[in-house]
Amino acid sequence: MSIIKTLFDTMPDGREVYLYTIENNNGVKAGIITRGATIDSFVCPDKDGKPGNIICGFDNVAGHIASGTYTGNIIGQYANRLAGGKFTIGGKEYNVTKNENEITCLHGGGEYNSALWKAIIVDDDAVEFSYVSPDGENGFPGNVEVKVTYVLTDHNELEIHYEAVSDKDTIINLTNHAYFNLGTTAGGDILDHELMLNCDYFTPTDEKSIPTGEIRSVEGTAFDFRTPKKIGRDIHADDIQLTQCKGYDHNFCVNGEAGKLRLVARVTDEKSGRKLEVSSDLPGVQLYTGNFMNGEMGKDQIPLSQHYGFCLETQYYPDTPNQPSFPQCTFKAGEKFKSLTIFKV
Repeated sequence: MSIIKTLFDTMPDGREVYLYTIENNNGVKAGIITRGATIDSFVCPDKDGKPGNIICGFDNVAGHIASGTYTGNIIGQYANRLAGGKFTIGGKEYNVTKNENEITCLHGGGEYNSALWKAIIVDDDAVEFSYVSPDGENGFPGNVEVKVTYVLTDHNELEIHYEAVSDKDTIINLTNHAYFNLGTTAGGDILDHELMLNCDYFTPTDEKSIPTGEIRSVEGTAFDFRTPKKIGRDIHADDIQLTQCKGYDHNFCVNGEAGKLRLVARVTDEKSGRKLEVSSDLPGVQLYTGNFMNGEMGKDQIPLSQHYGFCLETQYYPDTPNQPSFPQCTFKAGEKFKSLTIFKV
């Protein structure tokens, strides 16, 4: 195992952004940059032994800033959407940044993913990234201390360990927004990838992509991935849930007990022979199929066109604080948020 630290780029204000590359004994590599504690690359071999990067991304900081697609970033303080940009804790209403059409708070207002995180190498296979979100930032209560530790094992598992604690009661929902393409972006879109989701239910959304509160069975719908099928098989089905999002952009309810690590998803690409397994202890996962990727120039000058990547964002359900029937993620002052997600190739 080895870790190499190199200069990736600089922030607009001149601060340096570093890249930490972890390599295991099988030659699998994971690269993480300090801007947004972002997964920059995940390099693994195809069926012919040829290594390739399965993460969509950008060659520089300017690409990330211009994109707005949250590519590979750590997302917080609240991943996904908050209806009306507000929520209530202890009878007090908090109004947070409405950065999506001036209506919805999306991904915490973009704070964590655009921040420059501190990083330390904690072992020969692990790097810890830390960030402190000040009280009131984007309207969220509490000074929140966050740690995200990436570990690459010799089982070809990229573990993401999340920890956070606030000095005020607050909501915490952290995820990673990596876009995967198992054939690499040079090979085209991900619609022929086969996906299995360990999920019997999903949460339908309204025209603003906010959950309606219903927890709907996937049985007999285009959202049934319990048996593996190609991502593109039903993506154009005549279903308002798909047409209003131009594809999948929905939370699925992971089977099994939240708080315990279990299989969330399995994705395979027949052409490259690569496979990805996702495990987590969180209650939900957001399947997003890159519906609004618009051809912006990605790594190696390859345009990131529509459906060139898929996301499996482990999470608490969207808009949870405003949906009392959903598993809740309000944490008391001093109470620790702690979670684990694993991407295995």
